[in-house]
Amino acid sequence: MPIYEYEAVDPGAACARCRDGFEVRQPMAESPLDACPSCGRPVRKRISACGIATGPSERSVLSDKNVKDHGFMKLVNEGEGRFRKI
Repeated sequence: MPIYEYEAVDPGAACARCRDGFEVRQPMAESPLDACPSCGRPVRKRISACGIATGPSERSVLSDKNVKDHGFMKLVNEGEGRFRKI
């Protein structure tokens, strides 16, 4: 079930909950809230970033083979100021 964020339409006249924004877990088929559940003042849905990864993982992008294939050099810290080239 998705989590939606809401914020007060008029933050100056809102309660602490909707003034700062709040999250609600709602089914997608349910209509959006138009009032704060705490104070009843008007609220609007906030546009927020989603957590979907669509590209390659960081691990595969930074793999030794991938770095070398793209013409970069990778150094590994061996300690005491010494680095080894991969």
